[in-house]
Amino acid sequence: MNTVKWLKENTASLVGKTVAITGSTGGLGQEICRYILKLGGSLVLIDRNPEKSLRFEKKLKQEFNNADIYCIIANLEDINSVKAACNKIKKISIDIFIHNAGAYSIPRKISNTGLDNVFTINFAAPYYITKQLLPCLKARKGRVVVVGSIAHNYGKTDPDDIDFKSRKKPSLVYGNSKRYLMFSMFELLKSYPEIKLSVVHPGITFTNITSHYPKWLFAIIKNPMKVIFMPPRIAALSIIKGIFTDTEYFTCIGPKFFNVWGKPRKKKLKTCAIDESRQIFENAEKIYEILIDKHYP
Repeated sequence: MNTVKWLKENTASLVGKTVAITGSTGGLGQEICRYILKLGGSLVLIDRNPEKSLRFEKKLKQEFNNADIYCIIANLEDINSVKAACNKIKKISIDIFIHNAGAYSIPRKISNTGLDNVFTINFAAPYYITKQLLPCLKARKGRVVVVGSIAHNYGKTDPDDIDFKSRKKPSLVYGNSKRYLMFSMFELLKSYPEIKLSVVHPGITFTNITSHYPKWLFAIIKNPMKVIFMPPRIAALSIIKGIFTDTEYFTCIGPKFFNVWGKPRKKKLKTCAIDESRQIFENAEKIYEILIDKHYP
């Protein structure tokens, strides 16, 4: 695929725009950052690992002369870290915020929010950040880009187990958290017409999030995976398209073929009923009120 041609036909200059992105040092995040810099944008890298983030910043500045990059450390599993990061982000004029960070098959535990850590990383922390930045984004007529997943359609939400604490299967836990993230944002930003929303998903790509298999199995399948699935530089185009394309209520941008492969295109989501989406939003608001009012150890 000719990405240079695709960028020319589907994007515009980002000169004068500041883009914040979580999970910027991951395989997908790195490619998103490079595209943003190619288009002239400024970057705010939001990551949990300061050494890795600074190394990536240095590497980008070597690749792109005069790149404008700022690093903020935030561990999305720790709500206190998220709150500290939000205070720093508010001091920067953000035009576009990309919720890219995600966790799939990681050791499960209860985070200091009282919620499952996968649910906290993939949903609760991003929702909190978005709510905190609403005044800034509204003033800038900004945009929120939500990186969802086709895993969101693996099952309906459970009102008796909101964060899927009782579930063991990683695909279900991950899918539930992405379902919450995607549909809560549809409901939340309906009330903020000044802020554009793009819900996107990259399909299946070979990044660290796909390396959760046992080491012996991963050693066998990693090379076939590289051939079968899109490389991150192609998968990242769905997110880049989201920077320039609005997604209407229950609409998503993702790969053309079977939601797995191909150039990004916009399509209607038929995986969640309106009543369930509204319940997700109601739960999201309750969780936010709890997080904003409490200090956690």
